[in-house]
Amino acid sequence: MEYDESLLMQRFDDFKLITEARHEEQVTLHCARCNTVLGDSFSVCGEIKCMDSIMCLRVTNDVVISDAMESGHTGVMADCIYSSVKCCGCRSAVGRVIHSAPPRLDVTRSLFLLYKANISCYILNSSSMVKASTLTFDMKPLSEKMSEVKQQFEAQLGRISHVRSRLSDRSETSDLDK
Repeated sequence: MEYDESLLMQRFDDFKLITEARHEEQVTLHCARCNTVLGDSFSVCGEIKCMDSIMCLRVTNDVVISDAMESGHTGVMADCIYSSVKCCGCRSAVGRVIHSAPPRLDVTRSLFLLYKANISCYILNSSSMVKASTLTFDMKPLSEKMSEVKQQFEAQLGRISHVRSRLSDRSETSDLDK
C-alpha cells in the first residue's frame, strides 16, 4: 500500500497473496472502489460460495441498505426477496440483504451478503491489502468452537477451585492461630 496526497492507493502486486483468512487473523473489509471500511472479521460468519459473497452479522454505518425490495426470478436468487447494500462513500453496490428466501437459503436471511468481487480486505497482521476474492472465509463447525470454549471454561473452573481451596486452607490456619 502507498499513500498519494493522503489518498490510500492499493497495491496488490508487491506481496504474496494469502489464500485463506484464518480465524486468528484480523481483517477489515473495504469497498474495493473507494476503500471505505464496511466491516471486519469479527462480524464475518461464513461465506456463500454459490453467490461469491461473505456473510456478515454486522457492518459499519458506512453501509446503506436500500429501502426498495427486489425479487429474484432466476438462478441462485430465485424466489428471494432482498434489498441492495451500497457503500456510503461511492454509492457502489457492495452486497445485499435477503429478507425472504426458500429453505435452501434460510441461513442467509437478515445477514449482510457482501460481494467478494467488490470488497478488498486489509489484513492487520501482515499490513497488506488483498482482493476478497483471493481469500476464503470458511468457518469452523460450531461443535469445534463449542469444544474449545468448554475446554477454556473447564480450565478456568480448575483455577478457581484451586484458588478457593488455598483461601479455605488459609482461613482455617488463621482460625487456629487465634
